[in-house]
Amino acid sequence: MTQRWSVNVTPAERIARILVGGVGVVGGVFLIAGGATAVVMALAVLLILAGLDLVVTGATGHCPLYQKLGHVPASLKVGTS
Repeated sequence: MTQRWSVNVTPAERIARILVGGVGVVGGVFLIAGGATAVVMALAVLLILAGLDLVVTGATGHCPLYQKLGHVPASLKVGTS
């Protein structure tokens, strides 16, 4: 039995996540291209992974951490205006 994800990220937050995540991915790629030390490379990989996480959660509109914490933005709650 599969569970369908619910949208728990507001439209404004989705846009911000995609933009900030994209900047993180691009920044990480530039750091890898510069590749000074192993520490910089490791941090660049972490930056790329964090950026990809933001892009994916922004694109899908679902944040698993929000779901685990039970967070639903007020604008997405059923019955609110």
